[in-house]
Amino acid sequence: MVLNQSDIKVSVFGCGWLGEPLATFLLEKGFLVKGSTTSKEKLLQLKTKGIEAYQFQLDKIDDEIIPFLNSDILVVNIPSKNIEGFRNLISLIEKSKIKKVLFISSTSVYKDNNTIIFENTIDSFSDSPLLEIEQLFKQSQHFKTTILRFGGLFGYSRKPGNFFSSGRSISQPDAHVNMIHRDDCIEIIYQLIIQEKWGLILNACADLHPSKRNFYTKATEVLGKTAPDFIEGEVLSFKIISNDYIKKCLNYTFKHPDILKALEL
Repeated sequence: MVLNQSDIKVSVFGCGWLGEPLATFLLEKGFLVKGSTTSKEKLLQLKTKGIEAYQFQLDKIDDEIIPFLNSDILVVNIPSKNIEGFRNLISLIEKSKIKKVLFISSTSVYKDNNTIIFENTIDSFSDSPLLEIEQLFKQSQHFKTTILRFGGLFGYSRKPGNFFSSGRSISQPDAHVNMIHRDDCIEIIYQLIIQEKWGLILNACADLHPSKRNFYTKATEVLGKTAPDFIEGEVLSFKIISNDYIKKCLNYTFKHPDILKALEL
């Protein structure tokens, strides 16, 4: 079944570096889009783009959020790990007409176990509070949730060559990085929505996993900065996040499979 996108309302909770261009992209695709921000200045910016804008923050929401939740799909895209705040948000979602939720999580939920990690890899999880938040969403009987675990985010204003301040050394230089460009983040979210992939857990990171040494040396080089210092001699600790499942699930080809090349954009 093909969605009639002009009939679908999507609320994007958190219109920051990823959420704002996502909301704009969905608007251009014909969806009716609502967006939230914690900033008064950003509120006007969203409205100017044609996004129905709301201002609130996770730890202070109440029933006044209900108009924002008067949508078909909710994308939750905020960096908070406030478990009680999310518990309250879920109770409010359950009062609303939302039936489908896309929760943006992170591959930081996996610990370094020096192997390739899949969504169902046994004994792979860290102590991240994100896991508890994911579970809160998944266990609700009022809506279906897809959990999307992104690798490290980069692209546009988010340049990895600026991640490390002067004088700060990088540990584990020979460990693999698990990164994803914002273009792929937005396209994957769009594909999940139009293909109606709900009730899933998916990893999302680029195909290639260069070492920290290669990645951050290139990242600083393209900005004309001095390469960072690396801490040598540590026992190697890493993880490689597999994207096999999301590629099969969505029949998806990454726009930026080689993150070293993507650094030059």
